[in-house]
Amino acid sequence: MVGARRTGSYLTRTKARGHRPKGWSGGVISPLLANLYLHYVLDEWVEQEVKPRLRGRVFLIRYADDFVLGFTCEADARMVLELLPQRFSAHGLTIHPDKTRLVRFGPRPRGRGPKHSDLPHTFDFLGFTHYWALSRKGRWVVKQNTASSRFTRALTKIARWCRRYRHLKLKEQHDKLSQKVRGHYNYYGITGNSQSLSSFQTRVIRVWKKWLGRRNRERKWNWARHRRMLERYPLPRPIAVRSVLRHTATMTRGTG
Repeated sequence: MVGARRTGSYLTRTKARGHRPKGWSGGVISPLLANLYLHYVLDEWVEQEVKPRLRGRVFLIRYADDFVLGFTCEADARMVLELLPQRFSAHGLTIHPDKTRLVRFGPRPRGRGPKHSDLPHTFDFLGFTHYWALSRKGRWVVKQNTASSRFTRALTKIARWCRRYRHLKLKEQHDKLSQKVRGHYNYYGITGNSQSLSSFQTRVIRVWKKWLGRRNRERKWNWARHRRMLERYPLPRPIAVRSVLRHTATMTRGTG
């Protein structure tokens, strides 16, 4: 897990952007070219030139042009953060200013360790907000929630669909909405994110009610009527598709 260590960790969270190299089109092959290009510009640079100059350890996690650099030494993190724009500029790229920041990422026991009040303690990556929290057993662990921006974006898309297709038959609306909700669960359904998933389902139910109520103003669509409809056409229940607990239970049964 990103930065999951008991000692202090510093993360540089950023995103590359800029002019496309020659031959970099908008076709299907573009993601492959982007990955190859950044492998040279970033991956090999970190491994061959950055690592030998650092005091502590470093790791890189990258998905296409979105990446996180983790350090055990704050001075190393700040140095690389200063060098990144120069490295990218030399190859026709820039660092996204709104998605680049230094994060003090680690457990925060009370009364111990530097406070670093000037640095954030969470970061968003690949649609999730990553943060440290205490487990049920009282241990510090890294958890993830659906990033607020992704939550809002997904809900906005569903609201637009409900508004546009509010005159379809209820079964047709239910089938399509169920597909959309399941798609959301398939990506964000991980261990520890149940609250966000439940909140998403609740908000979708409210949005659906809102636009069903506006398709026929002569017949009132109140909550009582909406609940009766949901009994016949229930939306998928929140589920952790990628559950650590379910995986552990499966392994236990298999070895028993």
